[in-house]
Amino acid sequence: MSDLQIALDYGSVFVFALSGALVASRGQLDLVGFMFFAVLTAVGGGTVRDLLLGREEIFWVARPSLILVATVAAVIVFLTAHRLESRYRALLWFDALALSIAVPSGVDYAIDAGFGPVIVAMAGVITGSLGGLMRDVISNEVPLVLKQGELYLTAAFAGAVAALALHGLGLSASWAMLGCALTTFAMRAGSMVWGWKLPVYKPRPPRV
Repeated sequence: MSDLQIALDYGSVFVFALSGALVASRGQLDLVGFMFFAVLTAVGGGTVRDLLLGREEIFWVARPSLILVATVAAVIVFLTAHRLESRYRALLWFDALALSIAVPSGVDYAIDAGFGPVIVAMAGVITGSLGGLMRDVISNEVPLVLKQGELYLTAAFAGAVAALALHGLGLSASWAMLGCALTTFAMRAGSMVWGWKLPVYKPRPPRV
């Protein structure tokens, strides 16, 4: 376990936990509800990643302090969420930041384990997206990953591809993961600020 992987884990867990707790604040839940959403969002994607990659120990089981970090984030939001002018806008930005940390985390795990490019890219996307997907489904919201016009999964995939490209060019893991994070965040932020989006399917009436 490298220092980079540990730093990415703690960073993604903390920021994703903030976004999960913000969802709880929008639902006006109690403190336990805040903690539940924070922990679920923080570790959901990484847990699925570790199970699929066949890791011997789930990342937060190996380091239970990650659960404490998520819990602390929940308490912080519980005490301060009322000060935010727009909790939904804050949720979007925290989620974007968390995505740009979690995708490199998943990519780095998969590269370090010796998997090929397809699995590396999938590990990054899964780590970055499934925690938020679980959060949104349980809170009865349309998942951000599926909202029309949102570059979410695309941003995660682009970040993973950037990491693979930089790694293939011989750059160190730190530089490759930085490129991954910047690519992911730039695309997600561009979607929110400037409306970047992919073409959507528009049904047409059948020809007579």
